[in-house]
Amino acid sequence: MFIDVLRTGVAHEVIAYQWIFGGDLTINLAYLVDSLTCVMLLVVTGVGFLIHVYSVGYMHGEAGFTRFFTYMNLFMVSMLLLVMGNNYVVLFIGWEGVGLCSYLLIGYYYEKVSAAKAATKAFVVNRIGDAGFLLAIFLIFVNFKTLDYTKVFAQVGQLSPEMATAIALCLLVGAIGKSAQLPLYTWLPDAMEGPTPVSALIHAATMVTAGVYMIVRNHVIFDLSPTAMGIVGLIGGCTALFAATIGLVQTDIKRVLAYSTVSQLGYMFLGCGIGAYTAAIFHLMTHAFFKALLFLSAGSVIHALSGEQDIRKMGGLSKKIPWTYRLWHGRDRRPSDILLYVPSDIFNLLWFIQDGSSYRGTCARIADGDDRPVDGTRVPVARRGTGPGISPGTRLAP
Repeated sequence: MFIDVLRTGVAHEVIAYQWIFGGDLTINLAYLVDSLTCVMLLVVTGVGFLIHVYSVGYMHGEAGFTRFFTYMNLFMVSMLLLVMGNNYVVLFIGWEGVGLCSYLLIGYYYEKVSAAKAATKAFVVNRIGDAGFLLAIFLIFVNFKTLDYTKVFAQVGQLSPEMATAIALCLLVGAIGKSAQLPLYTWLPDAMEGPTPVSALIHAATMVTAGVYMIVRNHVIFDLSPTAMGIVGLIGGCTALFAATIGLVQTDIKRVLAYSTVSQLGYMFLGCGIGAYTAAIFHLMTHAFFKALLFLSAGSVIHALSGEQDIRKMGGLSKKIPWTYRLWHGRDRRPSDILLYVPSDIFNLLWFIQDGSSYRGTCARIADGDDRPVDGTRVPVARRGTGPGISPGTRLAP
């Protein structure tokens, strides 16, 4: 089916079973596989697979190892439901599922007060967006007597401009909450309290893009309301600029990437606002891969420095963690070089993380300022004095 859709472009619907029925309401547990679904499936499963492999080594030795992977796989199931559902109810189930998993994974280190507060903040802020999304679903059912995408989109021409604007704006409220746009962006930077693989999977590659996916999926409704389209573009443009300026002054390596993510999501919303849905989804796909790669590389740096996340205390690590260095600078290569080298770099980094004994030994030597050979190469001690108040000879991490 997946190959047929890619080859012919014809959408397929699969009904698992009739779930809820009564009066005018009929809801099936059903799936819609079209071109948009295929792109999202490749993003979710492709990035998710790499992050899961990386997590095996990164989370090795953690007390809640099993709990972590339980949450991660529940998230994957919820995200796949979200992108494959053929009606708004299945979409909403996946929508709430990823929200729950986000809360659980951000608060993974629940004994830390900051992590518990960050998880609660993400949960509460997203409920604001969910209220708008629920209201949109109610309005859709009142006007169309159905919640199936195909039936709703076939009858969308009967909507008045005012009702189309109301539904589109309610959908937009849900998208703003999930994709961390102004003014509901504040939860995403604090979500960096979770483990780095969580940041890569949920808060860069998949969950935060659900709002963009939802707008593109409902583009026929947004197209009926120039007012709603203008608001989508305005919010996206303002968020892109606003978040980028905040990211300029951050010193935590993960928060820099978090604000970069908010800014890039703003560009996607801007694309949707001007009707460039294909460009928005293309940027969604490319951003998922390169931002996940940056987060995973940041995790490698943090591990190598025994948990240090202040970028003012970093420097001179290219010889000590060479694969991470190559991945971070992959964006500076020519496109042909990226196609040739970055895939091998990803799997070399994954292999390096998996080799627990040598990886942890390397991290320990870096933290101690040791210049013994690493993987057969003699490396210098990491450069000191790279940040305010750091004198030569000061260790990068305790």
